[in-house]
Amino acid sequence: MTQPTAIHWFRQDLRVSDNPALSEAAQSGRVLPIYIFDDKYAGDHAMGAASRVWLHHSLISLNKTLGGHLAIFKGDPVAIIKQLLEEHDVGSVHWNRCYEPWRMKRDAKIKAMLQEMGVDVHSQNGSLLWEPWAIQKKDGTPYRVFTPFYRKGCLMAAAPRQPLDIPELSFEKIKKPQSVDALALLPERSWSNSMIGHWDIGEEAAQQRLHDFLQSGVEHYKEGRNFPAKQHVSRLSPHLHFGELSPNQAWYAARAAGDSDQIDCFCSELGWREFSYSLLYFNHELPKKNLQSKFDAFPWKKSKKHLQAWQQSQTGIPIVDAGMRELWQTGYMHNRVRMIVGSFLVKNLLLDWRAGEAWFWDCLVDADLASNSASWQWVAGCGADAAPYFRIFNPVTQGEKFDPQGEYTRQFVPELKGLPDKWLFKPWEAPEEVLAQAGIVLGETYPEPIVDIKASRQLALEAFASLKKT
Repeated sequence: MTQPTAIHWFRQDLRVSDNPALSEAAQSGRVLPIYIFDDKYAGDHAMGAASRVWLHHSLISLNKTLGGHLAIFKGDPVAIIKQLLEEHDVGSVHWNRCYEPWRMKRDAKIKAMLQEMGVDVHSQNGSLLWEPWAIQKKDGTPYRVFTPFYRKGCLMAAAPRQPLDIPELSFEKIKKPQSVDALALLPERSWSNSMIGHWDIGEEAAQQRLHDFLQSGVEHYKEGRNFPAKQHVSRLSPHLHFGELSPNQAWYAARAAGDSDQIDCFCSELGWREFSYSLLYFNHELPKKNLQSKFDAFPWKKSKKHLQAWQQSQTGIPIVDAGMRELWQTGYMHNRVRMIVGSFLVKNLLLDWRAGEAWFWDCLVDADLASNSASWQWVAGCGADAAPYFRIFNPVTQGEKFDPQGEYTRQFVPELKGLPDKWLFKPWEAPEEVLAQAGIVLGETYPEPIVDIKASRQLALEAFASLKKT
């Protein structure tokens, strides 16, 4: 008598190593591995364009690893899973938990359906080091400040589970398999080709990236990660988001690499990811609603012209434009620069942080609902453990401090490459003869600044001060 089939539903765990739900499914019998592209329940949080491109290539890689046995679907998971139960002798369904509010609501519906049908359903933690509900204060409330969350909560809790080996798999074949192309994830125009050329995608690539970072990048991580021209960031965020790499694998590989301030700093960044998920889990409206309600009265401006200039990297502020071009060209932006361009949008332009969140959601290959929302609220000052209102990044001094030779800025804003370092981050102050020698005509070959840095900072301070009065 053959064992019933175990469905493993891949979601944000596109890997075979350290995959708790897949390992459990493998112990239950023949595995039917499935992926369902679900836009039905996502609503406003349907996957952005850059993420879809990454997903396309990641699924191809996963299917290759699975020997072509990945069954791919598009549509309503409720109907699709119900149909699979009719077509196959399914004894159990397995998945790793997702923590976005819309996914949790959907999964609860599917779980109830399966239980009613008498099918065993099992969910595991395959994407976080600690479950959000496991890290709370002594009074049973969630943390709102990162340092105690990480130091008193996470590091004092039980250690994250050790990574699992690749399970032995035998497969159930699907009757009518579809290819990844059937999901139509790639754009009609070929803009994604150059973007994806900056990345190696898939589980094997993720492991290699982690190895390379721990071999050469982590040595100067604590300080070096602030300099966008240097190779001291991990660039693991898209691999972690899509689950090509688990945080447990990153955590224990880092710990095995040594015990230093650099390693501790990297692990604390994994802690920030955990903190973001905790915030989202306990605040389902995090992507749209200010965590601090006093910000509901903030006098945001509405300037389509300024928003478009920011989106199209035509602000006339070199480090901001460099960051926005890196985003467009690579689907990624260096973390220090994310803070600079975010501060410029919400404080110098006084545009609503939600406009920045939406743009990043569409353009980032690592677009993650928890991290993206929490980070934008942090920059705007309206979130948990937020940047103080008077912390307004000066993009000129930030550029001079963190890109002192201008390598990063000149790479993405080549029309300014002839400017001396002294004027690179403030070309509007450069003497006419210096601009002419560099072949620059402000307003023609490169924009004039769309706002005055000093004056816009003062307006921001006044706007924040108005919240205290209300």
